[in-house]
Amino acid sequence: MKSSFFEKHPLLKDIFSLGGFIVAIVLGTLFLNTYIYRSYNVVGVSMENTLHNDDRVIVNRAAVSWSHFLGQEYVPERGQIIVFVNEDEAAVAAYKEAGVKNPMTCTIPDNVTDQYIIKRVIAFPGERVVVKDGIMTIYNDEYPEGFIYDKLWRTSETDGPKTYTSGEVDMVVPNGEIFVSGDNREGANSWDSRNGLGTIPLCRVIGPVAFRLFPFDKIRTF
Repeated sequence: MKSSFFEKHPLLKDIFSLGGFIVAIVLGTLFLNTYIYRSYNVVGVSMENTLHNDDRVIVNRAAVSWSHFLGQEYVPERGQIIVFVNEDEAAVAAYKEAGVKNPMTCTIPDNVTDQYIIKRVIAFPGERVVVKDGIMTIYNDEYPEGFIYDKLWRTSETDGPKTYTSGEVDMVVPNGEIFVSGDNREGANSWDSRNGLGTIPLCRVIGPVAFRLFPFDKIRTF
């Protein structure tokens, strides 16, 4: 009985096996990172008190991937914390990964340098957002008299949006876009839809934050 090639060259067999294992690990990691989850570091104080500088969060890409698989635009829920693309080259790459045929249909400000931004979802297309006297009010068909956003989404003194919202805003959210804001909305602590960032096209959403991984003593879901 003749010996096989790999029986004659066991070292090569081990090398091919190791190479195949490494390739499988790399491909599996790329798949998970593209379609299932991604991790990001929080930079700055715009999401305090909910998230803090250097927190590590995991974003649920599966929800976005599934919507795109069904041929639908992913729409996050009100109150969710989301990560979205905010830079030209990164936007194009993310849109192509998601199967968007014409990624540049989502306009991106020329003066923006941050690649990814994390904010909370406030309002949807057709809803009116009013910020006055430190209070953010949302008007829609369900609440024609308006509802105060923070009364629904602030959970405690140390979690959720802070009580005071700076600025003067009165706008209707355009079709295909969402109004987002940081939780730390006093002064210039959060650059968001209230003060220069503008509303965000849905096709720029990477996904909702699923949980905080670090610091380890503050692990939690969202």
